[in-house]
Amino acid sequence: MNLNQLTVPSRNLPVAVAFYQRLGLHLIVDAQPRYARFECPEGDATFSLHHAEELPVGSGIWIYFECADLDERVCQLQAAGLMFDELPTDQPWLWREARLTDPDGHQLILYHAGKNRKNPPWRVTGAGN
Repeated sequence: MNLNQLTVPSRNLPVAVAFYQRLGLHLIVDAQPRYARFECPEGDATFSLHHAEELPVGSGIWIYFECADLDERVCQLQAAGLMFDELPTDQPWLWREARLTDPDGHQLILYHAGKNRKNPPWRVTGAGN
């Protein structure tokens, strides 16, 4: 099994589409104002937005995008006008993360984890391949 895409709700699709294009995703389906789909610049995963009148409540949705060049990417995005809530920081779970919020309030985490993404020192013995 492979994850194909993640779809998140947006109250204002044109604003959200522009934001994710500035983030570096490539628009491949433009069915606004109801739906938009992007290819990630690396890998095979896609990311979609769908129009919603209401957004999830509580801590909302957290979306992780891995970047091998995290610090440089954050600098580029800042130069493009994106504001970060947290600049790249080494975390106790062995990932380096930067955080920002999309126009709908979803938490975006740009990170680099290397081998620790799927194989942290505390990985369950015998889990998967």
